[in-house]
Amino acid sequence: MTFADNPSRDIPLPRPGRGAGRARLAEILRVDHAGEYGAVQIYKAQRAVFEGLRGKESLTRDLTEMQGHEAVHKARFDALLNEHRVRPTALLPLWHIAAVGLGVGTALMGEKAAHACTEAVESVIEKHYADQIVELADREPALAAELTQFRDEELEHHDHAIEHGSREAPAYRLLSAVIKVGCRVAIKVSERV
Repeated sequence: MTFADNPSRDIPLPRPGRGAGRARLAEILRVDHAGEYGAVQIYKAQRAVFEGLRGKESLTRDLTEMQGHEAVHKARFDALLNEHRVRPTALLPLWHIAAVGLGVGTALMGEKAAHACTEAVESVIEKHYADQIVELADREPALAAELTQFRDEELEHHDHAIEHGSREAPAYRLLSAVIKVGCRVAIKVSERV
């Protein structure tokens, strides 16, 4: 699929000049690493709230499994950052605080709010990965293939959240909108900083 096939995708135009491809790859790796780091922290924080609560064993197992997927993704981006000599975002400590806060906050609101958080985050990440896959398909096909696998796993988390009542969360529309805006801002900032 090319941009012409789907003009609604938000794919940046290639930068002109020497080293532009490397600079763009660095942005992609930096932001994807930050996103996976944040996802691990969100699930970890949610799990900490629900662990030990009677009747939440299944939810805790699900959160542990999803956190495991995100940890695998993060580990891959750790390796890619090292391989390509790209620094992680300087805002990683801030994203840590935000992710833990989001995880704890939504978990304290209840199971359905925790699922609404997953749905909102994963819907933004799915689009983000889809745009990158299209952008990288010709010049970095191996990375595009890995991102496709990661995107598929993120979609599984998204669908799981919906199946488990994400849209029944208190103030679902507002909660979802706020989380999505936060994710989009974090993506834009993490690419650059």
